[in-house]
Amino acid sequence: MDQKRFRGLPLLVGILAVVMLACGSFTSNGPSGNDEVVEVVANTSLGRWLEEAVAAFNEAEVETADGKPVYVQLSLVESGEAVIDIVNGEITPDLWLPEEVVWANILADQGITGYQGDCVSVASSPLVIAMWRPVAESLGWPGLEIGWIDVGSLAADPSLWNYYSGGLYGDSLRIGHTHPGLSGSGASTLLALVQAAELKSDAVTVEDINKPIVQASVSAFESAVSTFSTSTASLGQTMNERGISYLGAAVMYESDAISGEGGDIVPIYPLEGTFVATHPACINSSADPQSQEAAALFRDYLREEEAQQLAVSYGLRPVNSNVSIVSPLDEAHGVDLSEPMTIFQSPSVETVYAVQDLWQSARKEVNLVMLLDVSGSMEGGKIDNMLDAAVQFVNQMGDDDTISIIAFSDQLLLLADFQQVGPARNQITSAIEGLEAGGDTALYDAIGEGAVLLANSTSPDSTNAMVVLSDGQDTYSFRYFFDQSLIDLAASNDTTVFAIAYGDDADEDILSSLALGAQGNFYRGDEASIVAIYDEMSAAFGGAVGVGR
Repeated sequence: MDQKRFRGLPLLVGILAVVMLACGSFTSNGPSGNDEVVEVVANTSLGRWLEEAVAAFNEAEVETADGKPVYVQLSLVESGEAVIDIVNGEITPDLWLPEEVVWANILADQGITGYQGDCVSVASSPLVIAMWRPVAESLGWPGLEIGWIDVGSLAADPSLWNYYSGGLYGDSLRIGHTHPGLSGSGASTLLALVQAAELKSDAVTVEDINKPIVQASVSAFESAVSTFSTSTASLGQTMNERGISYLGAAVMYESDAISGEGGDIVPIYPLEGTFVATHPACINSSADPQSQEAAALFRDYLREEEAQQLAVSYGLRPVNSNVSIVSPLDEAHGVDLSEPMTIFQSPSVETVYAVQDLWQSARKEVNLVMLLDVSGSMEGGKIDNMLDAAVQFVNQMGDDDTISIIAFSDQLLLLADFQQVGPARNQITSAIEGLEAGGDTALYDAIGEGAVLLANSTSPDSTNAMVVLSDGQDTYSFRYFFDQSLIDLAASNDTTVFAIAYGDDADEDILSSLALGAQGNFYRGDEASIVAIYDEMSAAFGGAVGVGR
């Protein structure tokens, strides 16, 4: 087994725990001792539909042949994450719903073959470029077709973007997609770029991916990506919540693109073609016969008219021909059911791995400043867990990424100054591990000096990011004060700021204002969740997590 495909595995266990706590079981009463319990794992783009479908199915008390009521328990896990966690023994679903069958084949390549033989589609959704309606209209939509290469070119060239947008929607087109090591849609995005560059609809090969002109095309697109998300569901939700200035366009499934209110985000069907998620429901042949029977009963229910009509209400295309196509799968939401005209053939396991390898070199290098609170209030388990998370975070960074680290209390301690991670990784992690807590909190000074470090090291070939963790109020700063000028300084040089309020005493208002003002994310953390938070931040700018990394 290729060990590189499991880099970052311990951290994914942490993030899975957070996801399962938030979304694990969508039923209120729980199973009885006599129930046949079916563990179902599905990708997050099916979440809203399956939450409601599971509740209705459990309420119906469907029984197996021997009279046992079937009770479904649902967890939402992205396809790449699910592969790793099934292999690691963290989850063993009786029924698994990835985006495409290739993920069952990838799992088989990792040694678990039980999900390959019995897979049946329960809904479908094409991969689209979700775009704010006024942005799409400024580009000539719906009369003018827009493609993968078009969007990449607009995002990479601010002058071209300004020409089409008239300067109404920001200095550049900010785009996003999911992390290709965690989410099937992320891997499909990269493969779609290869398909578009090769002008072919049949499945591309590893040889196609390795062509210099193809790699240049993928690199040009990826260099313009502003953020990576862990799932299309969260990408669509965040895009709706944060508005045009956060993301003008993002790659996600049609169902996620039309999930918001009012049809303000529309699905663009790329002119070169796209992939379609068939959402196969795969029964675990290694499960006992009773579990397989119960899983099949639930799968059959999902394909019946009632459940399929519910799927349509959440923007999924039905597999049952008796189901009426209604809102939001309509023109008012920008949906064209005749699209996609060109559907790319499903990839092979080898091409998924190859395109993930390409992504490591295609994405922009990260120029990161990490600010770590080591004031006296961090003593004990808080600093121990924070340092462990920071070390694992550094271990996920690419060899060509650069990092600067400031540990702050009443003094600012510069642990690393624009160091390339690969050659200095052990030195950097040792310096982090040697930190101790003590003193007051000069949070604002740390933010200001961190911004200066980024200004002195910024490059058009890298993505600037700042990670700020603090567990308390500022008590010692004298160089900087918190106001709009400090936020603007932190956000300068197109820097994305990720801020963590660590514990109940942290200044959430200050940290959230900082993160949101710099197109980043704000997190509330504690000792139990800090590793998962650092893992999610790592994924946001392409850290080494997931299958194929």
